[in-house]
Amino acid sequence: MPAFKKIVVTGAAGFVGSHVAETIVEMYPDSQIVLFDKMTYASHSDNVIHLLRDKRVEFQLADLCDPDSCIKAVNGADLVVHLAAESHVDNSFGNSLLFTRSNVLGTHTLAEAARSHNVGLFVHVSTDEVYGQILEGDVDETAKLNPTNPYSASKAAAEMVLNGYQKSYGMPIIMVRANNIFGIRQFPEKILPTFIMRMLHGMKLQIHGSGKNCRRYLAATDFAAGVLKIIEKGTIGEAYNIGSDEEFTNSEVANMICGLFDRDPGEWVTYVDDRPFNDFRYAISYDKVKALGWARKVNVADRLPQMITWYSENQDRYPHFTRLANGGR
Repeated sequence: MPAFKKIVVTGAAGFVGSHVAETIVEMYPDSQIVLFDKMTYASHSDNVIHLLRDKRVEFQLADLCDPDSCIKAVNGADLVVHLAAESHVDNSFGNSLLFTRSNVLGTHTLAEAARSHNVGLFVHVSTDEVYGQILEGDVDETAKLNPTNPYSASKAAAEMVLNGYQKSYGMPIIMVRANNIFGIRQFPEKILPTFIMRMLHGMKLQIHGSGKNCRRYLAATDFAAGVLKIIEKGTIGEAYNIGSDEEFTNSEVANMICGLFDRDPGEWVTYVDDRPFNDFRYAISYDKVKALGWARKVNVADRLPQMITWYSENQDRYPHFTRLANGGR
C-alpha cells in the first residue's frame, strides 16, 4: 500500500464522501487527513464526527470555489480524493448554474491548487451518467461522454477541465465513474432513502413517468473499497468504472420497499409526471477495476433492512419529511 503523508478528502461530510473518508482513515493510520466540506443541505456533521476523535484528522469548513481554502487544504498533501459535488439530477433542472459553479468551477479551483502544490495523486470521482443513457449492453471507460442533463453535463465538464490539466501540465489524475450508490447516510432525495422515509411517514411512493427506467446499484462500502483499490493500484491518466450488475426498474425498487414494510404496492405506489429528460438506463462494465483485485460484496436486498433500521433511528435528521407527512406544517 502506498504511503501518504497528507490526504485531502473533499465532500467528506456527505453520503459517499463519509464512506470513503472512513475507509481512508482506517487504512492509512500514519497519514494526516483533512476532511473538506462546505456543509450544504446533503452533508451532516454526524457523518464524520466520529472520525474527528482521531488526532490525525481535521475538518475544514470551506467552499471549493475559494482558492485560498483549496490552497490551505492541499498544502503539503500528496493525495487528494475529490468527491464534493452537487449531485441531484432533479435539482439540476431548476438550478443548473449552481451545478456548474460547484462541479466545474469548484473542481477547477481545487485542481489549480493541487497543481501549484505538486500533489502526487488527484483522484476525481465522477459518475456513470457522463456516458448518457445506455439502452442495451454496457460501456467501458473508452466510451464517448454524452451527458443528457445539467448535472451530468457539469460532471463531464469537470472531467474535461482535468483532462486539460493532465495533458498540459502532466498532472497525476485518475478518474472514477460509478453506478448509483446506496447505503446509510444518503440524503433522502435519491430513490432508496426517499422511499424508505416516505414509508416510515406513511406516505405513498411517487415514481416519475412509467417506472420502467432502470438503474444499477452499488453499495457505498463497495464503492469506497474500489476507490481504495484504485489509489493503491490504479494507473495515472486512466479512468476506472466501479459498477454493479444489480439492475432494477424504479417500479421494482418500489415493490421491494413496499414488501419490506408489508404494504401493497397497488395501494402505496403512485406515478407522477416525468422529469424534463429522464435517462432510461445507465450500464457500465467494470473489468478494469476488477483486474486490480476489486469485487462487489453487498447486494441491495441484503442491505435494505439495515438501511430501514438506520433511517428509522435517524428520522430527526430529515425534518422536512415530518412536515410533508403533516401536510407541510
